[in-house]
Amino acid sequence: MGGFFGVVRRDNAIPDCFFGTDYHSHLGTRRGGMASFDPEIGLQREIHNISNAPFRSKFEDVFTEMKGTSAIGIISDYFPQPLLIRSRLGSYALCMIGIINNSKELIDRYVSTEGAFFNAMTGGEVNAIELLASLINLKDNFVDGIRFAQEKIDGTASILILTEEGSIIAARDRYGRLPVKIGRSDEGYCVAFESFSYEKLGYENYAELGPAEIVELTADGMKQLSPPGNEMRICAFLWSYYGYPTSSYEGVNVEMMRYRNGEILARHDIEENNCSGIDYVGGVPDSGTPHAIGYANESKIPFARAFIKYTPTWSRSFMPTEQFERNRIAKMKQIPIHDLIKDKNLLFVDDSIVRGTQLKETVDFLYSHGAKSVHMRSACPPIMFSCKYLNFSRANSSMELIARRAIVEIEGEEGLKHVDEYSDRSTERGKKLRNKICEMLNFESLEFQSLQGIIEAIGIDECKLCTYCWNGKE
Repeated sequence: MGGFFGVVRRDNAIPDCFFGTDYHSHLGTRRGGMASFDPEIGLQREIHNISNAPFRSKFEDVFTEMKGTSAIGIISDYFPQPLLIRSRLGSYALCMIGIINNSKELIDRYVSTEGAFFNAMTGGEVNAIELLASLINLKDNFVDGIRFAQEKIDGTASILILTEEGSIIAARDRYGRLPVKIGRSDEGYCVAFESFSYEKLGYENYAELGPAEIVELTADGMKQLSPPGNEMRICAFLWSYYGYPTSSYEGVNVEMMRYRNGEILARHDIEENNCSGIDYVGGVPDSGTPHAIGYANESKIPFARAFIKYTPTWSRSFMPTEQFERNRIAKMKQIPIHDLIKDKNLLFVDDSIVRGTQLKETVDFLYSHGAKSVHMRSACPPIMFSCKYLNFSRANSSMELIARRAIVEIEGEEGLKHVDEYSDRSTERGKKLRNKICEMLNFESLEFQSLQGIIEAIGIDECKLCTYCWNGKE
């Protein structure tokens, strides 16, 4: 994933950009970057690897090293950015959140000329930000360039451009899969993925861009450069998993949605008599917790935290490169509360079940500390398709997804022709899927939220939501 922040002020923009970008740290783990514009110095940029240290510790020197009345910042999992671009459109800084799936096709068709080249990254991959700049530069102005790029890109691209005049051009992706929010204060305007990031800095909510909408921000105001489109497919996982609890997207708060989602899960279990004999309900921390609170409130089963994650020094379970070490640290972070585990029947709600590797470690950990039984509930339907629009649930192979692995174990490759049935908890195949995953991950029982249940919890028309990872529908 990734998240960005931009600000244009009448005074120093660096502090707000620093803190605003840092507030997006939950969306990325590998790289951070900032670029600024100062009338005397011009454009500046700084990029750091943040895999083993938080954004703020790597960028704490920007207060003395960078100057500017406007700035953009980004945290991401993939390409180094922002990039400083010099082209016929002028000099500018560019960053993007999203994914480009058809890089080779775009290079071959639009930007491959004799003598043209791109800097190759490890493995020969092209920096998607550099490719995006090349597409934008094919047109005579930024608006036409952004429209062209978004039309041709297979994937998603929400864009920030810091111009050599000091304004910021912000563009939400073509189908609005990701949010782009605008804030306003007496000193200027800002743009962000997460609205709370600027609310904490004294800005008030001013606008939420529509799909494909493009605006220009200066210290004096926001100017619409291109109107929003009519079709939206905002990612439903914003609410289930990677959105921050204090955020709202399309008017729907993340934390409140998670409470409703847990309540809907509990109502189903009560109807099916699936939760009798449970001593405590808990969430797989952190994003599973509010779903679990909703479940506990509806079921009247006490909520309890049977284990706590130790995060002061291990804030990220995936810091090491090797999977073995990531699993080891994930396990070391789990500190048990024995009185809430030993001889207890426990039910946990997780935000989702993707590969299941760390979840099995968690369940084995609970049994090793004396749990009588561990029941699992997923706050979303089975993930059947690797996301091709963002960077969540992406895998080298779709067979890394535990739901698909379970289907193949049940009836071989033939089973993949019946994904719809396996996703439906009311069918015989749906029951077999749950039983197989219980066997694989050592659950006493497993239930998934239904697609209609999560749509109900969000409260937005299904036609406006992207649910590709669950049902494969674009």
